[in-house]
Amino acid sequence: MLVGVLGGGLQGCCVALALADRGAEVVLFDRNDALLSRAAVANEGKIHLGYMYAGDPTLSTAKTMMTGALCFAPFLERYLGRPAHSFSVSIPATYVVHRDSQRSADDVCGYLKTVHGLINEAADARNQAYFGRDLRAALRPWSDAEKEAEFDPAIALACFSTPEIAINPSALAQILRECVAAHPLIEVCCGRTIVRAAEERNGIKVLSNGKDGPHQDRFDHVVNALWDGRLALNETLGFRAERPWLHRLKYGVNFRLPPNLRPPPSVTFVLGPFGEVVSYEDGLTYLTWYPECMQAICTDLAPPDWATYPPEPLRSRILAGTFRALSGIVTSLRNLDAESLPEILCMQKLFEEITICCNLPLKVCFEIGYCFFVGSRKALHSLFKHVDVALSGALHLFKIF
Repeated sequence: MLVGVLGGGLQGCCVALALADRGAEVVLFDRNDALLSRAAVANEGKIHLGYMYAGDPTLSTAKTMMTGALCFAPFLERYLGRPAHSFSVSIPATYVVHRDSQRSADDVCGYLKTVHGLINEAADARNQAYFGRDLRAALRPWSDAEKEAEFDPAIALACFSTPEIAINPSALAQILRECVAAHPLIEVCCGRTIVRAAEERNGIKVLSNGKDGPHQDRFDHVVNALWDGRLALNETLGFRAERPWLHRLKYGVNFRLPPNLRPPPSVTFVLGPFGEVVSYEDGLTYLTWYPECMQAICTDLAPPDWATYPPEPLRSRILAGTFRALSGIVTSLRNLDAESLPEILCMQKLFEEITICCNLPLKVCFEIGYCFFVGSRKALHSLFKHVDVALSGALHLFKIF
């Protein structure tokens, strides 16, 4: 069986590995010159357990995220052949209630405890599934003395230690590239922009453009794992999201601390349009602050071709504003000179948001929302015995059945 996977980001590469592991021949397309070169690395790598969604009283968002988070490390162990503890992960996140939070500190505390209980229920006997972290320990509220040592106490109303971590996206991308390149059943076609796909009697025709001109390829099955072109391609086959969607452009600041400086705490500020700090023991640090980093919103099927790295003077404005806002709260950031830091980058973080999940058991099932399946109208069960791949979650949160 020949399967085309459209999009060589994190989702596409993981789908390709899972399919090839089950014996399918896979052709993996990406428009860039290398796999995992844009959204897959331009993010903080957070493996969300659901703590940050206190604005959703149904808890459905948290449940979706924790399900994916508990499956991610086992997925990496299975398909990348590395133990979970070998991956570079961040200092666990502290959740800080901002003074302008949309929910009170007591409300956030109650929500965090509820979600933590749900995480333990979801983990069941798999307490080491989240990168070897023991999830059974209760969340720990910080004392006033601890809070004042790290944050401006006039802004940070309450702090709670959590087990939530991030994974270094650049290091993970490199490992994935190597695994995809080494797999004998995966062919990689970079520099190929997908134009459209059409269902034919015996399969799916995919049209693409490369540096050497147009191409036509035929497949038994196709998975649409494109990032910013997903919805537009869906539309060509009659699959349209039934709820509103939007694309958001948000930049983040990525840098490495000098070796003589102590890493700041990993922090997520809730609840509202604030930001976060993701800190690694080796000094790698990621910052984002919504009022400065959020630059555009688009409701078209396909967003504009936003720049991966912001041009000047926007870059300097994002850097200055992000450091000014976060150093006003996190005391360990106050003595940093943004422009003097090595390897400092502002990177695009492109979000695609849809408010509904659809599981469509179709011969061609393009992703709508957060779930996509490879299946067939005519032979759903027999196909799933051979290619039983389902992914759920967001960005990097996967569940493989």
